[in-house]
Amino acid sequence: MDAKQLKWVYLIVLSLIWGSSFILIKKGLIGLSPIQLGSLRIVFASFFLLLIGFKSLAKIPHHQWKFIALTSLFGTFIPAYLFAIAQTQIDSSVSSILNSLTPLNTLVLGAMAFGLQFRRNQIFGVLIGLLGSMLLIFNGAMHHPEQNYYYAFLVLIASVCYAINVNLIKKYLSDLTPLSISTGNFLILLFPALIVLFFSGFFDVVQIDEVKQSVFFILILGVVGTGIANIIFFKLVQMSSPVFATSVTYLIPVVAFSWGLLDNEILTPIQFLGAFIILGGVYLSAKK
Repeated sequence: MDAKQLKWVYLIVLSLIWGSSFILIKKGLIGLSPIQLGSLRIVFASFFLLLIGFKSLAKIPHHQWKFIALTSLFGTFIPAYLFAIAQTQIDSSVSSILNSLTPLNTLVLGAMAFGLQFRRNQIFGVLIGLLGSMLLIFNGAMHHPEQNYYYAFLVLIASVCYAINVNLIKKYLSDLTPLSISTGNFLILLFPALIVLFFSGFFDVVQIDEVKQSVFFILILGVVGTGIANIIFFKLVQMSSPVFATSVTYLIPVVAFSWGLLDNEILTPIQFLGAFIILGGVYLSAKK
């Protein structure tokens, strides 16, 4: 299979994995606090990656560790907590739709800080995507007064973090293997995550059955949705462009919304319109 076909395979596999991550977060929050969930997600992914990729750390030159640290912060550490906190107040399907703004943010940040060039249709795409996200948030706040839609802005911040991450990888880490980048990321994150987990009160409640069940969901999220998915994603970034790689967020909402329907989540017609507007904006921004 040539690279052109393989990048589409990676894109579809990632959409299935990450599209399922939002429902796993929702199930994990039943027995865990957002801080416990984010920490456990990082810890599980760290142990898995260090187990399979420890030897690959030797391939990272000393001068690139600062970029490994930055990508670990923006690509995993901050978003892991922001998504968990956001989903205490908004549905998993809404969270996944807002996450689809990542390619727009990748384009904007790439142009501002990494030397990417704008085209007119991409500017329109950014504006349309922002319009759709505001429509989704404000209509959701009107029809779901029991939910605090200010928390939706945490997802937007997380998508900006992802955009910074993918631009850093493309510009500064393209010569490293995806396994080296992923393992280096989580080597740096393991000890901070363990410290946060220790002070979160997790070890006082770990014997509760509800907590054990939630931990199982986060184990899957950490190993598959974070560890394995990061390796695939970094490979995709290296073999394509930052905007193409983040266009996986076209497909993530479809998978996440399917899981949401099975879990009795539903969007209003206006929110559906907002979702299509967002995806239309993302399409314009990525269109050559």
